[in-house]
Amino acid sequence: MVRIRTKICGITQVEDALIAAQAGVDALGLVFYAKSPRAVTVAQAQKIIAALPPFVSTVGLFVNASRSEINAILDELPLDVLQFHGDETAADCEGFARPYFRALRMQPGLDIAQLAEQYQSAQGILLDAWVPGVHGGTGERFDWTQIPASLAKPLILAGGLNADNVAQAMQQVQPWAVDVSGGVEANRGIKDADKMRKFLYAVQMKNVQLCDGAQ
Repeated sequence: MVRIRTKICGITQVEDALIAAQAGVDALGLVFYAKSPRAVTVAQAQKIIAALPPFVSTVGLFVNASRSEINAILDELPLDVLQFHGDETAADCEGFARPYFRALRMQPGLDIAQLAEQYQSAQGILLDAWVPGVHGGTGERFDWTQIPASLAKPLILAGGLNADNVAQAMQQVQPWAVDVSGGVEANRGIKDADKMRKFLYAVQMKNVQLCDGAQ
């Protein structure tokens, strides 16, 4: 059984990033989308990244940003991975000298498996809930039974996850990673230390259970 990884998205403060890192998070998401309540400036992101200990990946989230906007940010920040959460084609996601994963929203009537096939160069596919006019971070959960049995790439599960349901999600979906934002917040953009620790502990305990069951 492969260990299911964790990402906490929408980090805006150094103290939140350090608490998550100390609790065992694998990756932290920094949002570069001005319309998001979790958006960060380059200066904020620089402080967060500079404070991180080793082996915590940083993910830059973009929504329909221009190539020049993304390159300007990459000139200033050593982001490890890019996450595209808008209407980007595969060509839009490529050519930044960084691996990327593509976020897709589980819109009714959409063939997710077929859409995912278009992103052969992606490192993974993130599935999130669909809410009209909102590009992620909704806190809404979607029907996990609608996830295709096999996707072209490793699955990152998002949408309405929290400490109370993440173990169930891991058991049912068995994704490569789980991604949380609103489920560990005190207010939008401000994380709750206790919620982050409980979420990451729940993941760790379920990973142990899944690994024991595989032996």
